[in-house]
Amino acid sequence: MLIASKKFSIADMTDMQEHLNIIQVSTADIGGGAESSAWNLFKYYQLMGHNSWLAVGHKFTDDQNVLEVPNNKCRNHWAKMWCGFADLIAPLSKQTREGNHLRGVLSAIANHGKWIRKQKGYEDFDFPGTWKLLQLTAQPPHIIHCHNLHGQYFDLRVLPWLSHQVPVILNLRDAWLLSGHCAHSFNCQKWKTGCNQCPDLNIYPSIKRDAAYLNWRRKSQIYQRSRLYITTPSYWLMTKVQQSMLNGFEYKVIPNSVDTKIFCLGDRTLARTKLGLPADAKILLFVANCISNNPWKDYDTIYTVVQQIVSKRTYDKIVLLCLGARSEQDKTAKNYIRFIPFKYDPKIVAEYYRAADICIHAAKEETFGKVVAEAMSCGTPVVATAVGGIPEQIKNGITGLLVPPGKTRDMAAAINRLLDDRPFRLQMGKSAEIDAHKRFSLEHQAMSFLDWYEEILQDWLEKGKSALSSNKRVACAAKS
Repeated sequence: MLIASKKFSIADMTDMQEHLNIIQVSTADIGGGAESSAWNLFKYYQLMGHNSWLAVGHKFTDDQNVLEVPNNKCRNHWAKMWCGFADLIAPLSKQTREGNHLRGVLSAIANHGKWIRKQKGYEDFDFPGTWKLLQLTAQPPHIIHCHNLHGQYFDLRVLPWLSHQVPVILNLRDAWLLSGHCAHSFNCQKWKTGCNQCPDLNIYPSIKRDAAYLNWRRKSQIYQRSRLYITTPSYWLMTKVQQSMLNGFEYKVIPNSVDTKIFCLGDRTLARTKLGLPADAKILLFVANCISNNPWKDYDTIYTVVQQIVSKRTYDKIVLLCLGARSEQDKTAKNYIRFIPFKYDPKIVAEYYRAADICIHAAKEETFGKVVAEAMSCGTPVVATAVGGIPEQIKNGITGLLVPPGKTRDMAAAINRLLDDRPFRLQMGKSAEIDAHKRFSLEHQAMSFLDWYEEILQDWLEKGKSALSSNKRVACAAKS
């Protein structure tokens, strides 16, 4: 597929001192950490006077500068017809298992090639709207800044062609771009050499059969024909990038941010009153989107730790708030555990941080703990497992406490230490708030990216023409 477009050139640099044309690409405009980070940058760039757009696979807001990648519009008539039938029974599919199955059958008929590839274990790159990315805005972009590209909306095969038209940044939120299918590999190191004989096909995003090596090789071939700029929110993930098939590109580590105007200090007593929480309790907070089904978070450790604390501190009223549960009930729930559904309003989430004495964060893998940064920004000390990029966020013993993953006794001891020493706990919260506002503010992240954009644009122009001589040849190769 060849798409006519205007390449970025020296003429496009003339008014850059005043504004940039920035397209960010994200799974959705509303969602988890990656989606909210892209949204916050999108809005901040507008406030700074730049032309800022957000291209998404799934649009939920009515913001006119949020542009949905037109995948369905770009499909053939057969696929459109059967997808239309599937959409008609969408309400039924949410109510009954049979309706959901029927919708799946109709979708398979609409895209039978996709269905066959899925059965074989191939990752799905069949999203034709991606090739229209440069046609979504009236002004050609100076920068395309991509966030999560898994999520059933983006065709990676566009990268060789797209990255030779305009500078493209890949902002890795996990390790999916480095592997044959998984977002995090845990102890597996096969992503370094080819993901041969995958030990776990069920890690998100899962595949039905072991085609991990073929998926890995296809990604590698795509990157070899591309001209990319790589950023990660932690040095931990960047170290993996440098050992992977993405090694060799220009890169920069820029931490994620939180909105420090929302996640800030506040009155703990007032927060508890607003949320209907007991004023005299020792409140522990655990935040994870869909706790019981989140493979990266370690709720079992949290549950065991709190049991240990409650059994020891019989003189205290302990309450564990689990924010982000699918429902308010759980088979393992005790009278000291409260399950609270996911809250989309960040102002409400901030109140929970302010209401808590301690935020506890047990993760099996974590690129950057958004929860950690939010709690710190609210002045709530954090006890967290020392995995992934978390040790880069927490200064152990100063802005929080780190414990080894899966060590329930160590985590319980750290929590008890803070509960027993109120002055130490309050000082740690104060230090955490100061540090978070300095390192993890939205302004700091946005300005770091804007400075890097300028470096990238200069690099782009200095290096001149791409290594591939023909746009047509690149496009055809990318689609093969």
